[in-house]
Amino acid sequence: MAGSGTAHLRPAEQSLIRATNIVVEFPIGSTGLKVHAVSDVSLDILPGETLGLVGESGSGKSTTGRALMQMPRPDSGDVVLEGRSLTEMSGHDLREVRTNMQMIFQDPISSLNPRRRIGAIVREPLRIWKRGSDAEQIARVDAMLESVGIDPTLALPRRPHEFSGGQCQRICIARSLMLEPKLLICDEPVSALDVSVQAQILNLLQDLKEQHGLTMLFIAHDLAVVKNVSDRVAVMYLGKLCEVGPPDLLYRRPAHPYTDALLDSIPVPDPNVRPDPAKRLVGDLPSPVAPPSGCRFRTRCPKAQDLCTTVEPVMRAVGDPADGHFVACHFPEGVAVDL
Repeated sequence: MAGSGTAHLRPAEQSLIRATNIVVEFPIGSTGLKVHAVSDVSLDILPGETLGLVGESGSGKSTTGRALMQMPRPDSGDVVLEGRSLTEMSGHDLREVRTNMQMIFQDPISSLNPRRRIGAIVREPLRIWKRGSDAEQIARVDAMLESVGIDPTLALPRRPHEFSGGQCQRICIARSLMLEPKLLICDEPVSALDVSVQAQILNLLQDLKEQHGLTMLFIAHDLAVVKNVSDRVAVMYLGKLCEVGPPDLLYRRPAHPYTDALLDSIPVPDPNVRPDPAKRLVGDLPSPVAPPSGCRFRTRCPKAQDLCTTVEPVMRAVGDPADGHFVACHFPEGVAVDL
C-alpha cells in the first residue's frame, strides 16, 4: 500500500470538500526528527455522501480529519471547501468557514466541559456566533436535544457526569448540529460505546444525515461498522491511502493485500470459521518517524517483491474506472500488471 496519486478523485466542481496531496508532520522536540502522520493524501467527498476512512490505530485517520478543519494546518497540500481554499485562509475568515464543518469525538464524556450544564454546552455555538434571540436559541436547543433523543426538561440543568456514554454522545451530536453545518467529521464516534448503544448512535446519525442534508466523514477502525454507514470507503495505512471504492465492491473484491487482511480479521459468529493464515498480518506497524521506502506496507505484505522496496505505488483503477474502485499497489488482485 502506501500510495500517492489523485486518480480516485472526482471532478473538483462536484465535491463539497476536496483535499489534495496533504502532508502533516509533527517534529519530535529538538531531535530534528518528525512523525510522518499524513503523507501525500488526497480525498474528496460529494454533497450528501458519507466517506468511511478506516485503518489500524496510528494510520493517520484522525489527523487527516483534523487537517481538513486546519487543526492542525497541513504542512503542504490544499483543502478546498465549496470552492474556497481553507489553507489560504486565516483569522476570522477561517473561523467563520469552520462553522460549516463540525466534529464528533471518540470520547464523548471528555469532549464535554464537566463544569458546565448541558443547556449552556449545547447553546454555546449560538451564543458565540450570535445566532438568533435568547428565545430562539433556547427553542433551538430544546428542539435539537429532542431530535437526538434527549429530554431537554431533564437534561438542561444537569452536568455531563450525570449521563451515560451514549447519552453524552447524543449531546455532542446535538451540539455539533447547532450551527447547521454542511460537513460532519465523526472521529470514531462509537468505538467507546457498548455494542447495543453503537447501533443506536449509528441509526441516529443516519436519520440526522437525511433530516439535515449532511455530508459526513466517518472515521473508524471497525470495517463492519463502516460498510453499513458509508457510500464510499478509503483505507489508510501508515499515513497513506491504499484503496478507495464503493463499500460493496471493496468488501466483496478487495484489491489490496492490506484491505484483504483487515476484512479477514472481522470476527464471524461461527466457531467453525477460522481466519485464513495466509492473510494474517505479521510484524508490527513500522514507525511513522522512519517509514519504509517504496511501499510502506511491504514489510508486512505477503506479496512484496523487489519493486516494492524502491518504487512507491500510485493510485490506479481496478477494472472499469466508472466503478470508482482504485488501489495503490504494484501487484493488486484483479488488476493487470504491466511492468
